[in-house]
Formats: sequence, C-alpha cells, structure tokens
Amino acid sequence: MLKLVKYFKPFILALLALVVLTFGQVATTLALPDYMATIINKGVVAKDSGVILSTGTMMLTVALLGAVCMIGVGFLAARIATGFAKNIRELTFRQVEGFSLAEFDTFSTASLITRSTNDVQQIQMVLVMLLRIALMAPIMGIWAILKAYQLAPSMTWIMALAVGVLLCMIATLFVVALPKFKKLQKTVDRLNLVTREILTGLRVIRAFNTHRAEEQKFDGVNRELTRLNLFVNRLMVVLMPAMMLIIGLTSIAIIWVGAHEVDAGNLLIGNMIAFMQYSMQVIFAFLMLSIIFILVPRAAVSAGRVEEVIATKPQILDPLRRKRTQPSAGGVVEFKDVTFSYPGAAEPVFKNVSFTARPGETTAIVGSTGSGKTTLVNLIPRFYDVSSGSIIVDGVDVREQKMEDLYHKIGYVPQRGVLFSGTVETNLKYGAPRASDEQMRRAASIAQAADFIGELEGGYDAPIAQGGQNISGGQKQRLAIARALLHDPEIFIFDDSFSALDFKTDARLREALAQETSDKTIIIVAQRITTIMNAEKIIVLNEGAIVGEGTHAELLGNCTVYKEIAGSQLSDEELTRSRPALRRKTA
Repeated sequence: MLKLVKYFKPFILALLALVVLTFGQVATTLALPDYMATIINKGVVAKDSGVILSTGTMMLTVALLGAVCMIGVGFLAARIATGFAKNIRELTFRQVEGFSLAEFDTFSTASLITRSTNDVQQIQMVLVMLLRIALMAPIMGIWAILKAYQLAPSMTWIMALAVGVLLCMIATLFVVALPKFKKLQKTVDRLNLVTREILTGLRVIRAFNTHRAEEQKFDGVNRELTRLNLFVNRLMVVLMPAMMLIIGLTSIAIIWVGAHEVDAGNLLIGNMIAFMQYSMQVIFAFLMLSIIFILVPRAAVSAGRVEEVIATKPQILDPLRRKRTQPSAGGVVEFKDVTFSYPGAAEPVFKNVSFTARPGETTAIVGSTGSGKTTLVNLIPRFYDVSSGSIIVDGVDVREQKMEDLYHKIGYVPQRGVLFSGTVETNLKYGAPRASDEQMRRAASIAQAADFIGELEGGYDAPIAQGGQNISGGQKQRLAIARALLHDPEIFIFDDSFSALDFKTDARLREALAQETSDKTIIIVAQRITTIMNAEKIIVLNEGAIVGEGTHAELLGNCTVYKEIAGSQLSDEELTRSRPALRRKTA
C-alpha cells in the first residue's frame, strides 16, 4: 500500500485534521482513569462529596469531548477512504482505457474487473480501519504505558509480559496469513473468469448439454475460495478468544500483585484501579493493531495488484511532437516493408508487407485462416505498433500522429459488431454525438438497418441490451456499419463485417455503400469472394507474406492461392460472372 501513498495529496488537510482529532480522542480517553483514581482516593476513601461532584463533572465533560473527537475521526476516515478509493478506481479505469491490445494480452478481463472493484474495495475497507484505529492505537498504547509506569513502576512487568505474548501471536498469524491472502485474490480472479465464461457462453453450454461439467468447474473454484475464506476467518476466530484470555489473565495478575502492594502501603486503591484501566488500554491498543495486521496483508496484496495496473506503461502513446497530415491527401494508407510479431512470439505474423490504399478505391485483403488479415488492419489505428517498417496515413507515419487525429480519420467495423447498453440512437451516435437525426436515419438506411429499426418497439429509442444481446448478429453488424458511416471518416476499415449478413442484404448494402463512399478509402478483410470480386485491388496473404495483388480477374490467372480460395466458394461459372460492386468509381 505504500506505493499508493503518493495519491493522498488531495486529502492532506483532512489527514491533518484527522491527526488532531485522534490526539484529542486519545487524550480524553486516557484522562478518565486519572479522574477515577482521584474520586476513589480523595472522594470515596476520604468521604469528600465535593471532590466526587467536581471530578465527576470533569469526567462527563471530557467524555463528551472524546465522543465529539471520535465522531469527527470516524467522519473524516470515511470521507478520506471513500474519496481515495474513488480516485484510485478512476485512475485505474483511465489507465485501462489507454491500454493497447498488447496490455490487454497481459491482463485478463476478469483480472482487470477484480482489480478495479474487489481489490479497491479491500483497500478502502482497510484504509478506514487504518485511519480510525492504526493511527490511534500506537499513540494510546505508548501514552498509556507511560501513565501506568508513573502510577506503579513495580507492576509494569505485567504489561510487558502481556504485550510480548500478544506480539508473538500477531507475528505468527501474520506469517501464516500473508500467503493465503495472495492466493485468495487470485482465486477471486479465477471465479470471475469462470463466471464470465459461463454467462457469456450460456447458449453454447445449453446446445451441447454441458451444464453439469460447467457446474463442476464453478463448484471447484467456489469451494477453493470458500476454503481460503474459512481459513482466514478462523484465524480471526482464534485471535479474539486469545485476546480475551490475555486480558483476563492480566487483570488477575494486576489485582493479585496490586493487592499485596496496597496491603504493604506502597500503592493506593485508586491508583491500582487506574493502573488496571491503563493496562486494558495498552492491551486494547495492541488488540486493534493485531486486527489491522491481519487485514493489512490482504489489502497489501490488493494494493500491489492495483499498483501493477496503474504502473503499467502503455506501449502505444501519443508522440511528443505532433505532425500534421497533408490536408489534400484525403485518406491515403501506405504500408512500407511492415513486419509485425506478437510479444514473445518466435516468428512474425507477417514480414515485409508493402501496399497502398487510395481514396476512391477498394482494397480487399483475403487469405486463409490465421494468415494475419485482422492483425494487418489492426495496425492502421495503432491497436498494435509495427515491429519494423512503417504505416503512412496521409503522408505521416501513424506513430507520429496524435491518436485522436488518427481515429478521426478512421471508421472501424470489427469482426463482431460491438454495441453498448443504451438505445439504438445512442449506439449510432456513439462516434458522432452531434449528428442530426436526419443524418442518423440516412446512415441506417445505407447500412440496411432502417427496416428492422422501424419494427422495434420505440424505433430509434428502442433499448439495446449489454453487448446487443437482444438483437441478432446480422442486425448488430448493420448497426455497427451505420455507426461508422455516421462518423463520416476518410478511411473505412471493414474487418470481415459482412459475414453475418445474408447474400441479398449483403448485395444491397454493398451497392448503397458504393454510392455513398465513392471518394473514401475502403479497406476490407473478407472471407466471401463475392464481397470483394469487384474491388480495385485485392491483396492475398499467405504464410506471412503477400503472394498476390491485383483485380479478381488478374488474380484468377496468376495467383494459385487466390484461385484455390475462390474455387472453394464459387463454381466456374460464378467465378467469371460479374457481381454487384462494393465500390463504384465516379466519372
């Protein structure tokens, strides 16, 4: 947790006020035994009712002041801990938002969810106790020892013995608990992972009737988490009876030894009772510290996990010096000897890839499964950075452009249409919040989404569930395409975005796109040959290299790989038949 201390700067004044109130709370708490000793020694023994009344009034006043200080400490501790947790969650979320796909390959989704929720909650809970107890306990313990020593120096060995036994017990629990807390948080990660897999893949689980196997998988992780929690809780259960035993034995020892001192005339009865009260305060202070020591290891593990996310430096950042692109270029994308390898991979996905995609043309990328088509187009918006070579957009390397400027030029439609919870309208205007309703409807019409949107209850105000689970895959794809169209970029990237559409809808959509995007740069990753037959340029990837480049007719004649792919989908007659063009160049 010490690594996160630097984020306490906004709470410095509150922390100072908390320290002042804590000293006030300790001072008022430790003043009461002195007043009690005065009442017993001067009031009860001497039978002086005036001393009893005056000292009792002071005790009530001090008790009220102590209560005010305690309320203030609790209030400030809660505000500081809650505000700190809020800031840490916000900082973690912003950090994750800036991650590239390389960082997401390092942290699993389940782990990131656990770190930003459960781990931060653990830090907040322990921080409240630290501010309320850990700050007060050592002050109270040391102060109470000094006060007790002033009253009865000959009996301080009793407190020392009790504290020594207590420290040995705390140290043992600390050594045993720390490894279990580390394992506990990792098990929470696994439980989140298994739960997300089951909920996400519920349809597949039911289709293959494997719900019992998934139940067993969940039950195994759940039992492991339960076992670890029980172990940790049993440590706490052992702690409390042991503390009560130490307190009881200490009280007996003080009364036994103190009675002999009183009988010998070396100690007043009131001072003995006050000494006992101070001893209880010392033991109580160490009891509070022991509870903190049991909880701190888990919070330390959580703090380390959160700090790991916050301290991770994204590999893809905005350049220090921003370069402006050529305004007249209008969306030219050029790959120059691009080689890319995933971190830790033995071989590159592809190497020495060079081609140019220009405005007014469709550049299609095809190839066998695993040939790197999606990875190739993911390099354009800098989801990853190239290992060597360069990608030039409008005359400037993408690594020298501000990402905000680069994203403004690109309309990206992924393989799986991603929608967010909200309405149809909020999803369509996600990249263009200021777009008019007329522009939104036009984009939906071009994407062939207007008809099914009109059939939804509420039309464009119809609710969309998380991930678009209440609509079909084809409908999600059309909404994703409409969202990219409404963004009105210079470069469109369609990453196999037409595969979920039927052939009739696919043809209508490509024809409408041809009219709307005649001056745009279009880059398509496709599995269907019919989707890219009329592209101005088709690039064929195979085993990490470009093995063919040209039009459909040219590649049928000079590229064996393309001919095999096309032949596996179309008959000889269909191979030579004209298809509706995705692009239609203007005269």
